[in-house]
Order: sequence, then structure tokens, then C-alpha cells
Amino acid sequence: MARPASGKEVLEKAKETLVNARTIEELRQAQAVILPLEYGFSIDQVAAVLGISKGWACQLRMRFIQAGGLPAEIKPKRGGRRREIMSKAEECAFLAPFFDKATHGGILIVSEIKNVLDARMGRKTALASTYNLLHRNNWRKLAPDKRHPKTDVEAQLEWKKNFPNSSL
Repeated sequence: MARPASGKEVLEKAKETLVNARTIEELRQAQAVILPLEYGFSIDQVAAVLGISKGWACQLRMRFIQAGGLPAEIKPKRGGRRREIMSKAEECAFLAPFFDKATHGGILIVSEIKNVLDARMGRKTALASTYNLLHRNNWRKLAPDKRHPKTDVEAQLEWKKNFPNSSL
């Protein structure tokens, strides 16, 4: 037999929140508290009614109860750039001279950017960090090479001149 639902002390606040809910999160939290206490629903039934998983229904209930009957904010998951060295604006300013040079016919050389980045940070960085920096700032190679670097153009022309006709 399942244990009885907790949270009777916040039941009245849950009812108020149910009426005055401004977001779907607030509404679901209030429903997750009210349904087991008022109507005897199990956590599985609450999850089915709310259209969420059993674990998420339990989390909503517990957040509301632990917040003392106030709808608790659902914090976003950790993500983003926790160990950033430069902000997004600083990165754009850092790369601006390199991008300007590349737009005026120059070539963007990653090893040069890496050396300047190392000097700015005062330590060595991985080459992958430089590429990640470029990708974060929407850099991409615009055109592939026209030909292989070891191409022998004279040999190709000679071969074209002396190619036997198959029509004979």
C-alpha cells in the first residue's frame, strides 16, 4: 500500500495558486499537490492527468511543498559557458581584426589567431579551443581549394595534348 500523500499544510495555498496561476508551471505544481490530497490520486495517476512523467510529477509536488505553498521557479538546467575566458562581446572584439583582414582578401590563419590568443591569456591553449572560438563566432571556410597543392599543371596539359582519340 502506498504511503499517504504529504503536503496537507499547503493545500489551501495550492487551491489559491490553482485559481490565480499565471504560468503552466504554477498550474501543474498546484494540481500535483491538490489531486492526491483532495481526490486520492496516486502519483502515477497525477502524472497521467498532467501529461508528464511520474518523476517530474513528484518533483513538482515536492518543490511546491518545500517552497511553503508558493509556486517554485523551475530553474533551467546548467548549461552555457561556465568556464568562459572572454565574454561573447570580448570574443567578437578579439576576432574583429582577423575577420576584417579576411574580408579584404587576406587569409584567416588559425595558428596566428592561436598565438595571439595564447599571448592574451598568458598561457598555452589547445588548437581546438581556437577552432571552437571561431565556430562560436560563425566563422566558416567559404570556398574550397581550387586544386590540389601538389598538382602539376604542365603534366596535365601535356596529357591532354597527347590523349589518343578513340574515334579512329
